[in-house]
Amino acid sequence: MKIKDIFREKDVTLSFEVFPPKTDEGYSAVEKAAAEIAALKPDFMSVTYGAGGGTSKNTANIAADLQDKYGTPVLAHLTCVSSDKDHVRNMVRVYKEKGIENIMALRGDIPKEGRVCYDYNHATELIYDIKSIDDSFCIGGACYPEGHVECARQSEDIVHLKEKVEAGCDFLTTQMFFDNSTLYQFLYRIREKGIEVPVVPGIMPITNAKQVARSVALSGSTIPQKMKIMVDRFSDDPMKMKEAGIIYACDQIIDLISNGVSHIHVYSMNKPDIAEGIMKNLATIIR
Repeated sequence: MKIKDIFREKDVTLSFEVFPPKTDEGYSAVEKAAAEIAALKPDFMSVTYGAGGGTSKNTANIAADLQDKYGTPVLAHLTCVSSDKDHVRNMVRVYKEKGIENIMALRGDIPKEGRVCYDYNHATELIYDIKSIDDSFCIGGACYPEGHVECARQSEDIVHLKEKVEAGCDFLTTQMFFDNSTLYQFLYRIREKGIEVPVVPGIMPITNAKQVARSVALSGSTIPQKMKIMVDRFSDDPMKMKEAGIIYACDQIIDLISNGVSHIHVYSMNKPDIAEGIMKNLATIIR
């Protein structure tokens, strides 16, 4: 099922992300975790794409299994930073053959060792290519409530975001953020610029202290004072930290839904217990 149709049919949705293993040896563990999250009956699940496309076959296989075995709509990621046009064309063909209807089109992170291919510089170019190969896919894209780390000004980032939508992006999913006011300000700015596609907040439950530094390093996300206090208070007790992180994420989600932002995506980090904790806390709100 196409995600844009899910959004039209349901007032509130909750989805989860999983990532494929870096090696084939880790496939069974990820497959098990993905199946346990699918058993929670989320509205859809996304499956990420390894740096440089190194796990592309696993992305396709896990996504297809979630859809075929568990009846879970899927969003398969496709990154282009280290891909040539032939690879992209092949992956679009693979997704089509496996019955996958939704693609998350991303540039991806620049590899530490440098670019190995220059066919694509931006996700917009990838979206154009996917549409030219097969325009039947529902296409998602990324957006950054605090601005892309490579853009000097948010206004410049929003210009590029509008180009992405005009290229054929059907919905946007945000980078993680921990203060909802950041998202509300972002939504006001992009709507003012004529970007009207659904925006899905990406929520990252912080369940251990190491995630804070990692989140800042990867995304440049601002850490609110109340989250810093939470981490300082509970970081020495893993069980308390996990529960506090789940509750913090649920508080964010409840506030978002209360303010009319009702399609939520959770970066569950292949952890069924975290996905289950969020589903249980929100059971009567999201159903």
